[in-house]
Amino acid sequence: MKKLKTTTQKIGLTATAALFAACLPLSAAAGTSGDFHGATPEKGQYNVIFHLDTGGTPAIKKTLNNIENILHDPRLAGKLHVELIANSKGFDVYVKNNGFEEKLKHLQAQGVILAQCANTLKELHIDRKDLYPFISIVPSGMGEITIREAQGWAYIHPTAPHEQQL
Repeated sequence: MKKLKTTTQKIGLTATAALFAACLPLSAAAGTSGDFHGATPEKGQYNVIFHLDTGGTPAIKKTLNNIENILHDPRLAGKLHVELIANSKGFDVYVKNNGFEEKLKHLQAQGVILAQCANTLKELHIDRKDLYPFISIVPSGMGEITIREAQGWAYIHPTAPHEQQL
């Protein structure tokens, strides 16, 4: 019985050592050595759809800033397609005279697709004329997200910041 226990202990120690050794390259690759500087873009093309379904200035600012940040990530330069889909209360981002017209035009000039859900306009009784004229209308926001995700697009849904985070 003693020999079996000793053999089991040796096997356990050997397995533990082997597992530890196997994990060392993984931990180095994950950046535990301090040399990690972010993921390496290995694809030629990246697509991302941002979803805005919350109104109000803090939510809009956060979402638009997230889009700006991804557009200026040097790893994605020349490899990125971005769409902003607004539905529900997120339609606020596209309402005329909301203070975001120049920012939206700037994003669009950088290739960002600006899309609004038609279902939201109908359900909330919003006249298309109340939105900036350069905004595209899609039949449904959920349909747009579904199609984009099926096409392999990444989905980002920023949450509105809490008051103390402003």
